[in-house]
Amino acid sequence: MDLLQSVILGLVEGITEFLPISSTGHMILTGYLMNIQKSPVVDSFEVFIQLGAILAVVFLYRHRFACLFDFKARSGFTGLRGISMLAVTSLPILVLGKLLEHTIKTHLFNPLTVSIALFVGGIALILAERVIFKHDVDSIDKIDYPQALRIGAFQCLALCPGVSRAASTIFGGLFSGLNRTVAAEYSFLAAVPIMVIVCLKDLKDILPSLHQGDIAAYAVGFVIAFFSALLAVKFFINMLQRFSMAPFGVYRIIVAVIFFVLLNNHPISR
Repeated sequence: MDLLQSVILGLVEGITEFLPISSTGHMILTGYLMNIQKSPVVDSFEVFIQLGAILAVVFLYRHRFACLFDFKARSGFTGLRGISMLAVTSLPILVLGKLLEHTIKTHLFNPLTVSIALFVGGIALILAERVIFKHDVDSIDKIDYPQALRIGAFQCLALCPGVSRAASTIFGGLFSGLNRTVAAEYSFLAAVPIMVIVCLKDLKDILPSLHQGDIAAYAVGFVIAFFSALLAVKFFINMLQRFSMAPFGVYRIIVAVIFFVLLNNHPISR
């Protein structure tokens, strides 16, 4: 992993992690374009840059996360209620992900699957903006347990690379009565416990493969992912307050078509 690759992958991870365009899908496609072979070093690097993206959301929403430790609070997204809300949202994908982990990584982690998921998801994003949802929830503090569980169920769609965890949770939020901005912000918060659990699990498995010579590339990727995720989250929220998510749907379709053509002309040989 050289420094140029770490910069590119850090940017891709940071920009795409919290947008409805699939970070996992983009990392797979980027690896295909750069001819990066999967290895313990690459896997560990991807975990490190994910941690950088996670830290960006924790930093931006530090007051929200701080309120989770206010155990005297009994209402809103605070204290034990807020923690249990995140647990309810996280449980479905953690259970299903554990059961299907081997099957998913063996059969779905490839550019073709990602391209199909990007294309279908792009159409879904465009169509979702044409549906008139009932948006009664205009604050994260108003989310209840059934809504949190429904969002968690939608989040399971993200187990397929290319679907996008952000897109699936936002869809779940919209179908649960959240407005677009609240659905997006809750998707950011809900990402943290899942990503931390997955990253810690992966780190335990891959730490033996780390070498001192990788430190510079890892550090660069981590920092790039952190700052690019900061900018991406701010951009996304500002955009949702003025426009719809349809442009992201169009983007997904364009990327999918480009890779359909590339894969047709240069079939995967590995």
